[in-house]
Amino acid sequence: MSYADKLFIDMCQDILDNGYSTEGEKVRPKWEDGSSAYTIKRFGVVNRYDLSKEFPALTLRRTAFKSAVDEILWIWQKKSNNINDLKSSIWDEWADEDGSIGKAYGYQLGVKHQYKEGMMDQVDRVLFDLKDNPYSRRIMTNIYVHQDLHEMNLYPCAYSMTFNVTDDKLNAVLNQRSQDILAANNWNVVQYAVLLHMIAQVSGLKAGELVHVIADAHIYDRHVPLIKELISREPLPAPTFWINPEIKNFYDFTTDDVKLENYQTGPQITNIPIAV
Repeated sequence: MSYADKLFIDMCQDILDNGYSTEGEKVRPKWEDGSSAYTIKRFGVVNRYDLSKEFPALTLRRTAFKSAVDEILWIWQKKSNNINDLKSSIWDEWADEDGSIGKAYGYQLGVKHQYKEGMMDQVDRVLFDLKDNPYSRRIMTNIYVHQDLHEMNLYPCAYSMTFNVTDDKLNAVLNQRSQDILAANNWNVVQYAVLLHMIAQVSGLKAGELVHVIADAHIYDRHVPLIKELISREPLPAPTFWINPEIKNFYDFTTDDVKLENYQTGPQITNIPIAV
């Protein structure tokens, strides 16, 4: 059984059994028909994935690996905020007529800041520190920039990464303010697991733990039957992760330089309603 499956099943069951319902409260998200999108939620969910043991791709249903990697490279490598640089349509709802999502995500990672060592953006600062001072406790990024929130078409959900090297392993904490568990949980886990593998490799380190902290972990009311069916499925063995060992520069990675081998999954869930 995939550990990611077990963790996902336990998390979903805990939310369903012990979560708080927002029904009747004043909520921002709406369904396509205009009705309020209520949730069952748990506060402060923390999930740990040891990437040295297993790659955390869900087998209960397939996670779109290529699209997930394309998006994380769009944010962290291209540092883009324009959907025309993205191969999927997942950001279309939040883009303006020019394709921009505002000063969000990749835009923030591309802003250069003054450091003692010179001008660098946040990604280059992480890469610099991991080579120059890998045991620092100050290696982190943060894209929840209050002065620019009014120019973001969607406030960042996954907003901060803190990196930590222990025993030549690169570990990271991913902080997320809010997460739609059905639509986005494993998508984000897969993305940041790949990112951790990539940054570890170009820094001469091994991939260690990914710790995912979710402030508001929620299941939407219209997703409850889908979640119940999903977690009733039989988990399958975890896939094997492959990363091109020839890549030594983070900016050289493409979606073809990582893949999942022997990725067996249950049937896909289609037409998931998305609240916006």
